[in-house]
Amino acid sequence: MRGELREIGDHWGEREYLIERGRRYVPSRADDPAFLDWFVWYGRRSASPASAVAFHRMVMEGDVREVLPVVRAPALVLHRASTAAEARYVVERLPDSRGVEIPGLVDGFIWADAQADEIGIREIELFLTGLGATSEPDRVLATVLFTDIVGSTRKVAELGDAAWRDLLAEHHALVRRLLALHRGVEIDTAGDGFFASFDGPGRAIACACAIRDQVRTLELEIRAGVHTGECELIDGKPGGIAVAIGARVAGEADVGGVLVTGTVKDLVAGSGIEFEKRGEHQLKGVPGTWRLYAVADG
Repeated sequence: MRGELREIGDHWGEREYLIERGRRYVPSRADDPAFLDWFVWYGRRSASPASAVAFHRMVMEGDVREVLPVVRAPALVLHRASTAAEARYVVERLPDSRGVEIPGLVDGFIWADAQADEIGIREIELFLTGLGATSEPDRVLATVLFTDIVGSTRKVAELGDAAWRDLLAEHHALVRRLLALHRGVEIDTAGDGFFASFDGPGRAIACACAIRDQVRTLELEIRAGVHTGECELIDGKPGGIAVAIGARVAGEADVGGVLVTGTVKDLVAGSGIEFEKRGEHQLKGVPGTWRLYAVADG
């Protein structure tokens, strides 16, 4: 894997390299000069060498196995004969999905083969037509963020009640600005901590790091925890075990630390976010052990 990533970084954009990739990914068009010319054009314009490395790293390192069972949207899994086992694995774990093998497909791109493309379009049309009206889900996949001011009791004693109230108001205003900036939704504020949800783990991590850095201008430190999982909707707000895990993860973080679960780390593979291992932990009230990672200072 590292060898291929190194190769992509060194040679992405070179005509000979992209032609070789085109022949490998689309063997049915390996002797089609016009297609290969287009593939070189496409490769050069689709990504810089650094972006190509980041994308392929995400594909190689991303692990969504823990997330599959909590996806509630209907899914259509199109595959070739050579990937039947992988497709079956996905279909068996997606609650509402159907797998369809495209006969004769050998290319990495379905549209490169006119016959395969026709079959694929027909299957997609049937899938979309059959969806009909869907009911409002009572469980959703979400990323939760918990933050907490470190040493707040000591700070209250140091400043006095009135000054602490003013400082806390500044803290809350700052956090709310950053939540809005990163498309987070404030769910609850308990004392000096925040509970928010996001539609993606990358934004949650970016928001947590921004909060950590900017509250230091108020001479405060926080700890934060991030987890992605299936949340039960209670009065329109996320709840359930995934929320409990997020809160417990925040409690394990160091001063100034942003701690995430292994699920979050796997979902942002290829994003450029770096992590440091923090080992396996038993979280109070949560079954099993959990792999935790600290977001590295960037």
